[in-house]
Amino acid sequence: MEWIDKMNAALDYIEDNLENKIDYDVIAMKACCSSYNFQRIFSFIADVSLGEYIRRRRLTKAALELQQENSKILDIALKYHYDSPVSFSRAFTALHGIKPSEAKKEGVTLKSYPRISFKISIKGVEEMNYRIEKGKGFKLVGKKKNVTTKNGESFIQIPKFWNESCEDGTCDKLMELCDDSNKIMYGVCYNFGTDEFDYMIAVNSNKNVEGKYEVLDVPELTWVKFECRGKMPEAQQNVWKRIFTEWLPNSGYDHDEGPEIEWYSNGDMNSDNYLSEIWIPIKKSSK
Repeated sequence: MEWIDKMNAALDYIEDNLENKIDYDVIAMKACCSSYNFQRIFSFIADVSLGEYIRRRRLTKAALELQQENSKILDIALKYHYDSPVSFSRAFTALHGIKPSEAKKEGVTLKSYPRISFKISIKGVEEMNYRIEKGKGFKLVGKKKNVTTKNGESFIQIPKFWNESCEDGTCDKLMELCDDSNKIMYGVCYNFGTDEFDYMIAVNSNKNVEGKYEVLDVPELTWVKFECRGKMPEAQQNVWKRIFTEWLPNSGYDHDEGPEIEWYSNGDMNSDNYLSEIWIPIKKSSK
């Protein structure tokens, strides 16, 4: 219940500030998690990005106000943080299918996106295989890309990054540096910001690669490692969602500071039986 209360407190803040500047760091503080993780949890649960949800709520309220007598399009545009009537009209038309001036007419059809609230639902019919391990520090080297979380773009950018890196020979070159006998590759999320993070395609290596590749020193951490079975990237994306909506809220653990790691075995990533893992740094919950 405490986790649900925190998430709803964050939504209360959003709803109370649709007419004001919404600070993503304040949202995260109310939810007691990082801004990056709140946005990801929100998109997993709501199937829409946080930014898109805020946009829809503002345009829903704007539509209601346009139908009031003496309402002015310019005033409403500025009220809901649009720089000009033109940008407001473009966004309003894209959502509602009509221009703001037409929305003032009687009998027009408009769209309404109600406020979201989080509630407990019964899940867990499908098992999740995981193990908790304390790991020593290690070094990863690889190729890095900055990725945005806006509008779910990370789910598009990361698979594309993998495809490009495999096609241009980067993955083969990294394999030559790999110290793992099983030639394991990793996908690493780190340097989390408000709406972006760095993603690295990497291998475990102690070779000197200064100036050629990115280097990330992973400290000693306690990890929860989840098994993913199935075709990529769908298999991992499904487990990512369940980690943040099912496992973490009920585990007695909090997300610790540190990178999130995807572990990839050798094999056919298009196979329904392909094995990969997701590693999340954790610590005992303070409450």
